[in-house]
Amino acid sequence: MTGVTGVTGVTGGTGVTGVTGVTGDDTRSRAGTRCVAWFHCFAGIAGDMALGSLLDAGADLGEVQTLLDRLPVGGWTLDVEPVLRGGIAASHAVVSVHDTVVVRTYSHIVGLVEEARLPERVARRALATFAALADVEAKLHRRPVDQVHFHEVGGHDTIIDVVGTAAALEVLEIDEVRASPVATGLGMVRTSHGMLPNPVPAVVALLAGVPTWGRNIAVELTTPTGAALLAALSSGYGPMPAMRVTGQGFGAGTHELDELPNCTQVVTGLQVARADGAGPLATLSAPDGDVDADAGQAVSHLEVNVDDATGEQLAHAVATLIEAGAHDAWLAPVVMKKGRPGSVVHVLCDPSMAPSLRGVLRQSTGSLGVRMTTGERWPAARSIESVWVDGQLIRLKVGADRVKAEYEDVARAARRTGEPVRDLARRAEALWWSGGDRPAVTPAVTATDGPGGGAGSGAPFRSNRGASTPTSGPPDDGSDPA
Repeated sequence: MTGVTGVTGVTGGTGVTGVTGVTGDDTRSRAGTRCVAWFHCFAGIAGDMALGSLLDAGADLGEVQTLLDRLPVGGWTLDVEPVLRGGIAASHAVVSVHDTVVVRTYSHIVGLVEEARLPERVARRALATFAALADVEAKLHRRPVDQVHFHEVGGHDTIIDVVGTAAALEVLEIDEVRASPVATGLGMVRTSHGMLPNPVPAVVALLAGVPTWGRNIAVELTTPTGAALLAALSSGYGPMPAMRVTGQGFGAGTHELDELPNCTQVVTGLQVARADGAGPLATLSAPDGDVDADAGQAVSHLEVNVDDATGEQLAHAVATLIEAGAHDAWLAPVVMKKGRPGSVVHVLCDPSMAPSLRGVLRQSTGSLGVRMTTGERWPAARSIESVWVDGQLIRLKVGADRVKAEYEDVARAARRTGEPVRDLARRAEALWWSGGDRPAVTPAVTATDGPGGGAGSGAPFRSNRGASTPTSGPPDDGSDPA
């Protein structure tokens, strides 16, 4: 981490023009590379905490100051103080105000930003933040946006925090902002409108649709300015995205808290688009062309140990879990304490399904507890296609270099034709390979096999590859297709 060392006082309002951007890692010049900043709001976020974290992460204070000096606003100084919050070294951005003008309209603030002739992205980010604040204030106070009067958020400190954060993002060459779920406090806070519930109504409105959670701390952890910065600038919320980390910083809140470090963490890193242009962004410098070096699909892995269930009960549990939405479920034999044989019931699922599947797992196995770990998976791209073999429709999973006949379809066809499952599967796969790119049109059919007729029962499928006649087989020489 490149921190700001020492207490730096800078007088604003000098009107200096021109600014030189920070040159990032040499890989930033590569086409498709993006620089990401992820704000970890474990203790909430405020304007000074966002600005302080970016300065702590390496944004040059002089360059940020040069941009701030373009604002036609005087009477303030910016100090950056090195502090400790819960034992963590952090930077506290302090704006000192030397006049009494604290109430401005939204239109006034827009005029200040536009008059400053800031770089396009700095101005756009700052104006978007103030627009989010104005929209919420207008709804809360039932007045037109252009008549909204900012109180706390119209003062010098908020203007410097917002424009300074936008300037620091530009100095660090940040292309995308993301954030974690946002922590809030509880209780009551004193504002210019009097006592308000914590989080205040403006914060709640700004965080609409954003993952949030409350801490049992009677402190305003997230302020309207901090919430507005996230609402206007963050493209998404969740764990730290896949990237090659280039830096981190901590922006301190005003007070030391007993319960946790009162600071916001920012992590910066580089991402690059995949060579094939598909899928999520991948980290730079993937080792030796590792095709799985990009971010995988997040999954939760649930499991329980069971030693008092019958085979029938365990089979029912697996089937129930899959029907309830699990990616997969399976059993593994183990020897438990006292030498008793038992089974581990495993469930792989999307993290959003973990709470409901945890309940299904408990209910279906009778277990008193469930373990969970989180991870990633890299499912290969595949499609479902179909061919006709002896008048029977058989679906196939088609991947980049493998074709696999669906067992349930093959088993159903074997029951109807009397042929071995192995031979029908081989013929279906061979037929797909031999079809090449020849178009083939077959009627839509419904695969049924009496009561409970196997996978895909009742669902129509259309063959889109292979011969157009109902009967076909492998190449004439009997060899396996290449």
